[in-house]
Order: sequence, then structure tokens, then C-alpha cells
Amino acid sequence: MDLGRTTPKPYPFELMLEQPNALDRLDVEFRWGNYGIRMFRFHHTCFPPGRIVSFHKHSDYEFHFIPRGKGKVILGETPYALQEGMLYLTGPNVLHYQEADAHEAMDELCLHIDIVKLNGESDEPSSNMSNWVSKWEIAEAQACIQQLQQLPVKPVADQHRAMECFLTAYRAWSENQPGLFTVIKQSIIQILLRTTRAYASVPQPDLPSRDMKHYRYKLAEQFIKDNYMEPLTLETVAERVQISPRQLQRVFRDHTGGTFSEYIEQVRLAHICSELSLNDLTIDQIAFQNGFSSANYLHYVFKRKFGTTPNQYRARHGGSLKT
Repeated sequence: MDLGRTTPKPYPFELMLEQPNALDRLDVEFRWGNYGIRMFRFHHTCFPPGRIVSFHKHSDYEFHFIPRGKGKVILGETPYALQEGMLYLTGPNVLHYQEADAHEAMDELCLHIDIVKLNGESDEPSSNMSNWVSKWEIAEAQACIQQLQQLPVKPVADQHRAMECFLTAYRAWSENQPGLFTVIKQSIIQILLRTTRAYASVPQPDLPSRDMKHYRYKLAEQFIKDNYMEPLTLETVAERVQISPRQLQRVFRDHTGGTFSEYIEQVRLAHICSELSLNDLTIDQIAFQNGFSSANYLHYVFKRKFGTTPNQYRARHGGSLKT
């Protein structure tokens, strides 16, 4: 037994060696904030020992990651040593030269994309949400692209594990996962974000703080609309929105001018009026299906609210008279 022999550690990107250029065949374009992004290359490549790629440049962005091996890169006129776990960005228009070590192969994960500002789009986040592009997505994309344009031309450690995004996208393709386009899109966005973080602390746009009273009111309102047919109590709904019953009562007074119970009653009666007009269920059935304990109690509440009985309302609005 050779005690001096060590078992080589598994290569995390072994799966990508099966079809290293598979994702390059996909024509992927998407919008991120006010930018259009088109993917040209998203692959794994191997440089055998001593392999040289002579000086060249791109008008687009090319991200390089070294998952295994070592070599060197010349960026402009400055040479840098490369080793496992490093990344560098070449572009746009950065002249560069790549070389694997003379005795050791060097693997590379490469993302080559074009990033263009969309015509007519302002740098300022829009408050119009109808186009389904969040103003916070616009702000994040803007901050990231601006950082990319200012990154120093030198390799750094991939300390935020952007390389893992290559495997995430490849595995989605290999396993024919649902939502492949979305996985690739999010993988590319994460590579951009994690690359900028690797170079510097990127300031994040301030996200808005919620108006918590309004937020809790909307949560309670939706819960009541979804469950009005159940025997809801102030305590039940307060627990769902994680505040005290007293706070919830105050929230409803502030937003509706009435009480919690009055709001539930309003929701239930709106449904009951619709059912009285459109179907011939008995008043007992309608009462129970809309959260009232009995037809008698419904009769009392209905008469107090509308000045008429449920059957009288039904007679005037086209339903059948049933008790």
C-alpha cells in the first residue's frame, strides 16, 4: 500500500465536461432593469499545459473564472499570475493574452455577454409599474453596470462563488429542468453581481420602508376576503398578521373609519346580496355559507343595514323566494 499517494479531490465542474459548450447553442436575451443583455458564450474550456491565446480584445464583456489549474494573463501591458479560484474581466476593449502553465493544465469558465442601454430609457427609476420592471430592479441593474464599467483591470479571488452559477445553469439544461431560461437569466445576473462584489463593496440602493399600518391592513383585508365564510374573530386575524387584537382594531379604524366587525359584516353582506340576486338557495343556506350563525341573525343584520329583509331584497332583484 502506497501511503504517500493522495486521492485527487473531485472536480466540482466535472458535469460540464460532458458537453462544455452546450449552453453556447442557446440564443438567450433578456432585459434587466433598463439594460438588454445577450449571451454569446457561457461555457467551460480547458487549456492544456503551455497553451497560449495571443493578444486580442472584445467590444463586449467577457468574464473569466479559473476553477482548476494555473497560468497567467496579461491585461494591457501588465502580467498577472492565475490560479484556482480567481476571476478577471476583459472588456469592453481590454487587450489581453492568456497562457496555461507550462506543466499544468488550466480550466476556465467563460461568460461572454453584450450589455446595451435600452433606447429611450432613463437612468432614473420609473414609478410606473405597468411595464412590470420594478424600479428597484432598475436601480440595482444601474448600480451593478456602473460598477462593472469602473472595475480595475486585474484578477481577484472569486470570494462570492460566482463560479457556482455556471454549474447551476448547466445542470438546469442537463436535467431539462422547467424554467431553463429563467435559471440561465438569474445565473448571469448573479455572476455580474458577485463579480462586482469580489472587487469592492458595492453600495446598494436604499429599498423603501413599508407603511406598516397600511401593509397590515392589506394583509388583514385579503385574509378576510379569502375566508369571510368562516367564523372569523379579531384574535384570529390579528394572529395571522402578527399584531395584537388591539392594534388590529386600531388599524381598521384608521383605514375604514369603522371597526373590524363592521368590515367583516360589509364583506359578507356584499356576497349575500349577490347570492340573493343570482341563485335560489334558501336564506338558511346563504347565511351559513357566508359566515352567519343563523338565518335569524342574518335577517336582523340585513334589516338593520339595508332597511329590508333578505327575502324582500331577493324579490326586488330577481331571485326566487325561499326561506
